[in-house]
Amino acid sequence: MTQTFWIAATVLIIIALAFVLYPVLFHRTGTRKQADLKSQNLMAYRSRMKELDREYEAGTLDNENYQQLKEELAGAMLDDVPEDERPRPVISGQGSAMAVALVSILLVPAATFYLYQRWGAMDRVEQFITMQEMGATDGARQTQMAGLAEQLRERLEASPDNPEGWAMLGRTYMSLERYDDAAWAFRQLAESVAGDDRSESVAYGLAAQALFFDSEGAMTEKVTAAIEQARKLNPDEVNVLGLLGINAFSQQHYREAIEYWERIETVAPDHPQIASIREGIREAYTRLGEKPPELAAESEAAGTGVTVRVTLIEAFRDQVPAHTTLFLFARQAGAQQGPPLAVARLTADQLPAEIRLDDSYSMSPQARISDAEEVVITARLSRSGSVSAQPGDWQGSTDMPVAVGDGRGEPVAIVIDQQLTN
Repeated sequence: MTQTFWIAATVLIIIALAFVLYPVLFHRTGTRKQADLKSQNLMAYRSRMKELDREYEAGTLDNENYQQLKEELAGAMLDDVPEDERPRPVISGQGSAMAVALVSILLVPAATFYLYQRWGAMDRVEQFITMQEMGATDGARQTQMAGLAEQLRERLEASPDNPEGWAMLGRTYMSLERYDDAAWAFRQLAESVAGDDRSESVAYGLAAQALFFDSEGAMTEKVTAAIEQARKLNPDEVNVLGLLGINAFSQQHYREAIEYWERIETVAPDHPQIASIREGIREAYTRLGEKPPELAAESEAAGTGVTVRVTLIEAFRDQVPAHTTLFLFARQAGAQQGPPLAVARLTADQLPAEIRLDDSYSMSPQARISDAEEVVITARLSRSGSVSAQPGDWQGSTDMPVAVGDGRGEPVAIVIDQQLTN
C-alpha cells in the first residue's frame, strides 16, 4: 500500500514538472517568431523576383511593366518591416532555461513533500495501512496482530480524531481477548464521536461488553457504569440490550431476558445477530415451559396434539442436576422405529412442567403428530444431553397409548420414576 502511494505521488510530481518545464525549454520568443516571419517574406520576395526576370527574358513583359512590377514588389517588401524597428542583439536563453529547469526539478518535489507533511494526511494513510494489515490476520498470527495493534494505538494517540481507527483497535483487542484494553479503546471512540448521541451510545455499549467479558460475566460496577452511560444516551442501544438479556438468562430470569431480546427485534430487525437473538428468545420461552408467540399461534391453528404434564419422583430429585436436559418424545403407537412425531426439549429445573406436543414440535413435514390417532409419550432426563438413551438416564412414559385430540381434555400425566441401567 505504501509503495503504491509513493508511486502515485511520483507520477503526479512528474506531471507537475512537465507543466513547469515545457514552456521554459520549448517556448519560442517573440523576437524569434519575428525573425522567422522576415525570413519567410525574404524568400517569397526572391522567388517572385526570379519569376519576373524569367518573364522579362522570355519577352512576356516589356521593360516598362517589368520595372513597375519590380518597384511594387520592393514596396510590398518594405511594408512588412515596421518603421520604428531597430536591430536588437540576439541573446541566447538556453542557459537561463536550463537554470530554471534545474531549480524546478529540485524545488517542486521538495515543496510537495514538505507541504504534504505539514498539511497532508500521512498519519491517516499509515493508520489505514495498519488497519488493512490487521484485517488480514488470522488466529495463527496473534503475535503479529498484537504488534500491529500497538502500532495503531501509537498513531491514534498521536492523532486521536479517527473514530474508525478506535473502533478497529477495540475490535482487535476483543479478538485478542484483551478485554480491558478493548474497553479503553471503545471509551476513546466515545470521546471521538462526542456530540453524536447514538454513536457515543454504541461506543459505551461496546465498552460495557468488553468489561463484561473481562469480568467473566459478572455485573461489576464498571460494567454497570458503562451500561448506564450508554442507556442515558440511547435506552435502546442494542449491544446493551443484548448484554442485559444474556445476564438475565444466566440468572434464570427468562421473562426479563425475553423482554430485552424482543426489544432488539423491534428496534433493530436487521441486526447481524438477529438469528441468534431469536434462538435465545425461543430457548427462554422453552425454559419457561411456554411457546414463542409465533409457535403458539401455529399450535392454535393446528389444534391437534397431546398435552402432557411431567413430574419427577421425590427419590430422584436430589440426584438430578438442575441443568440436566429433559426430552419429551411422541411416537406412533406400535412403532418402534422411525423418527418421533414430536420432540420437545426442556431442563430439569422446569419440573414439574406442562407442555402441549403438536405439529410445531414435529421433526419433519412427513412425520407429524396430527397424522396419528394414538401416540406413546416418553420423558427422559439425559445426563449427557444426547437424544439417545444412555445408562444412568432417568425416564418415564405413558402406560398405554393416548389419543391425539384438540387438547380440551385433561393433560396426560407422565412420571419419571426409573433410571436406565443398560
